[in-house]
Amino acid sequence: MWPMLFAAARTYAPYITFPVALVVGAVGYQVEKAIRGTPPLAVEEKSILEQREERTLQEASGKDLTQVVSLKEKIEFTPKAVLNRNRKEKS
Repeated sequence: MWPMLFAAARTYAPYITFPVALVVGAVGYQVEKAIRGTPPLAVEEKSILEQREERTLQEASGKDLTQVVSLKEKIEFTPKAVLNRNRKEKS
C-alpha cells in the first residue's frame, strides 16, 4: 500500500505543491504588507536629462549667444598631433 501512495505522491506532486505554495505565498505577502504598512507615494522627480536642460537654459539665459569664439582662435589652442611631438619646431 505504501509504495502505491509514494508513487501517487511522486506523480501528482506538482499538482499538490503549487496550490499550497500559492496559498503560503499569498498569506506571507499579506502579513508582510500588514507589518510594514503601505509605502509612501513616490514623489515624481525630474529626470537627469530634464535637470541638465534646465541647468543649461539657466546658464545661457544671462549670456549673449551671438558672441562666439572664432574657429581660428580655437585652432591655436588645440593640442599638437602625437606624431609631431618629437619634431623640432620651425622658427
